[in-house]
Amino acid sequence: MGLLMKIFTWWEGATIGTSLFSAMKGTRVGEDHMGNAYFEGGKDVHGNPRRWVIYNGSNDASRVPAEWHGWLHGSIDGPPESFLPPPRIWEKDFTPNQTGTAQAYRPRGAIEQGGKRAMATGDYEAWTPEA
Repeated sequence: MGLLMKIFTWWEGATIGTSLFSAMKGTRVGEDHMGNAYFEGGKDVHGNPRRWVIYNGSNDASRVPAEWHGWLHGSIDGPPESFLPPPRIWEKDFTPNQTGTAQAYRPRGAIEQGGKRAMATGDYEAWTPEA
């Protein structure tokens, strides 16, 4: 099943076509701490270098760190390691997008939390056109 998944699916890593294209036409620029590989090769219609990422796991754009996002979009020319300041002590580690998982944020009153909303406190006054 692994080979069929590679041929026909795009949501778990790269397809065979993307892997072959990356090997033949692309130059590997680097890898981030999550194992995503970054490539560059050829030019787009405006003459800018084409850049792309092959994810290590599911294809989720929120898994691209900020420094590599800047590189993908042409904000910096070289690999991000050469342009970044040292990390700050207050910076948090990356956490993937939790939407659709059990860890997703669900406020009080959400259906998943029982669907019970707090009653209005009386400080709300509905708008009417006559007022």
